[in-house]
Amino acid sequence: MASRLRAKRAAEKEEPVLLEADSGQESWRMNRPESIPEITRALAGATTFKTQVNLRLRLCRELLWCGRVDEAIEASLELRRLVEKFRDRVPPESYGKLLAGVRDLQAISFFRMAEVENCTCSHDGESCLFPIRGGGVHTQQRGARAAIEALTESLAADPGDLGSRWLLNLAYMTVGEHPARVPAEWLLPESVFASERDLGRFRNVAVERRVDMFGLAGGCVLEDFDGDGHLDIIASAWSLDDQIRYYRNRGDGSFDDRTEQAGLLGQVGGLNLSHADFNNDGHADVLILRGAWLADRGTYPPSLLRGNGDGTFDDVTEEAGLLCYHPGQVGAWGDFDNDGWIDLFLAHEDDEKGTHPSFLFRNDGDGTFTECSSSCGLSNLGFVKGAAWGDYDNDHLPDLYISRAGQKNLLFKNGGKAAGGGSFSWKFQDVTEEAGVGDPLFSFATWFFDYDNDGWLDIFVAGFKFCPVDDIAALYLGKPQSSELPRLYKNNRNGKFTDVTRAARLDRVILTMGSNFGDLDNDGFLDIYCGTGAPDLRALIPNRMFRNAGGAVFEDVTTSGGFGHLQKGHGIAFGDIDRDGDQDIYAVMGGWYSGDGFRNCLFENPGHGNHWITLRLAGRRTNRAAIGARIKLTLKDGSSLREVHATAGTGGSFGSSSLQQEMGLGSARTIEEIEVTWPVTGKRQVLRNVPADRVLDIVEE
Repeated sequence: MASRLRAKRAAEKEEPVLLEADSGQESWRMNRPESIPEITRALAGATTFKTQVNLRLRLCRELLWCGRVDEAIEASLELRRLVEKFRDRVPPESYGKLLAGVRDLQAISFFRMAEVENCTCSHDGESCLFPIRGGGVHTQQRGARAAIEALTESLAADPGDLGSRWLLNLAYMTVGEHPARVPAEWLLPESVFASERDLGRFRNVAVERRVDMFGLAGGCVLEDFDGDGHLDIIASAWSLDDQIRYYRNRGDGSFDDRTEQAGLLGQVGGLNLSHADFNNDGHADVLILRGAWLADRGTYPPSLLRGNGDGTFDDVTEEAGLLCYHPGQVGAWGDFDNDGWIDLFLAHEDDEKGTHPSFLFRNDGDGTFTECSSSCGLSNLGFVKGAAWGDYDNDHLPDLYISRAGQKNLLFKNGGKAAGGGSFSWKFQDVTEEAGVGDPLFSFATWFFDYDNDGWLDIFVAGFKFCPVDDIAALYLGKPQSSELPRLYKNNRNGKFTDVTRAARLDRVILTMGSNFGDLDNDGFLDIYCGTGAPDLRALIPNRMFRNAGGAVFEDVTTSGGFGHLQKGHGIAFGDIDRDGDQDIYAVMGGWYSGDGFRNCLFENPGHGNHWITLRLAGRRTNRAAIGARIKLTLKDGSSLREVHATAGTGGSFGSSSLQQEMGLGSARTIEEIEVTWPVTGKRQVLRNVPADRVLDIVEE
């Protein structure tokens, strides 16, 4: 026995241990709770120091990812004791990195304890709202204080560690001691978080309105599904253990969970949702998208839920011809051939082998679809993360913009019906290079909108690239960072766009996932909400809200409005939930890992004294929901006239806003002229001298 022990020690001493602890920034690898017993068994038989360390690192991460926080903390402490006891087994140049990684695991484990005990188990409307104040301050402080100790130790060893500096400031906020108790050399002053305008506080009323669904990353839809004039909510979460939820608006400020009565039990999963009226019956239908980020493991079908107009749904996926098995979270609705029936671009995350192509489904007008991507020139589109239809050249044909991960984005000009041939064929031309809209290389949510009200659609596309948490602090401190920034492309009205991101001051938000737009203060200019985050549990980043200041620049109003939620932001939808004329925001929160769930938010608009109009369009020759119809309001502002423009649709590609068009009028009490251009015919329908502050139905003539 002694001889074997001596041989074992000799082997360990000779082993070149070159270890680096992994803090969870290995991008988006899926956790495997079932691997925990396997790792535990392997640990029992581990004979070398290196093997023990690597197995304990894996064990810590898996426990943390699946939400077994107390066990993760104990495992990290055991790992640290092991590393310190046998530090002579590690070359000096590697020991510092290894110990730093172990400390990092400890810090985030304690931080997760703090979040679970306070933000999850004792949740209220101020939980996790940055900067943390009032009801957001933790009452159970053992986790936060242990995290402060670990982070302080990390910064003492590496004062330039911006990620630990960021988390240290957050931890002090959670115990109510920021900025007073933060060591001066590591303080992030409150001034770097200050809003550029006081927009008034949007309270998170999800708990009291009973729509605070708990889950992982997911999508949402705001729409009137039962025809009572009030916007309801459907929300999803990506795990197949997560049930889709339908919340019916009671009309008194509260909601009922009507999931079972709606016939939705068993509809699970869905990283994203989108909606339209595919059969022109006047009732909104919902599409569930599944399998995103999972590659070949994500071969889950989408679900098309046909709305019956009474708050119930039927799954018609197979009979509609949409049953397919590919990973994706993009379903963009648009009538590309202007036949009055809404079509569907169903995008997937393709690989270099072409295993998961994207599809263009043409609506046959009888409840079914025909796939036609190859004949339309929309094959082999790569790893798609977002898509939007929009008529950027004002020729009454919707064009298609596609955002991708790790590849240039694509803009396809709709060229109309292809000449010759008996079968259906449509032309789409790749004009990305000449239009100048290929960046950023790593993209996510996207949309067309007219941010400057000049009558020409512009493009917003969010940047999303996995990056160190250091970049969060670097961004606020004005230091260089490596993450991908969004792009705002201004339409030059000649087929080309200009990148105005920096000029519009949108070059200061990173890791944007779910995102959408609306008019927060009813001034007639469209504002942007960016749901931010990453799978990494350290990626506690405030979601960001930007107010459009007259079509020139975007002002950060995150902290004044109370939008800076620190949990992962996904599906975002704008809509007037309480019918008071201003838009509220529903936001899906929750992360990737199975233990990183959170409660969704409903931000109630406090009002800003401006006037409004809500238009409910109904197409006859145009698709019934009027998706793609162009709206121009002419307003008298003092002695001058100004225009407000909108395109009927649901907004961004990650989150689905109501199909009723809610438009701000500023100080105008009367609309001089409402002009609706119907895309199928190109005809303009005009109403004059329309009073403000009302809901107006407009049926295509």
